[in-house]
Amino acid sequence: MNYENTGTIIRRLRLEAGLTQSELASRLFISDKTVSKWERGVSQT
Repeated sequence: MNYENTGTIIRRLRLEAGLTQSELASRLFISDKTVSKWERGVSQT
């Protein structure tokens, strides 16, 4: 799986939904740092 492409998709969908990283994180019960890592392709989980 290409995590950079996945991060780009997550970011695009988040922005289309009008959410900040913090708002998305809150809805998913995760930290905003995790969302940031996902979007940058740093975290694989």
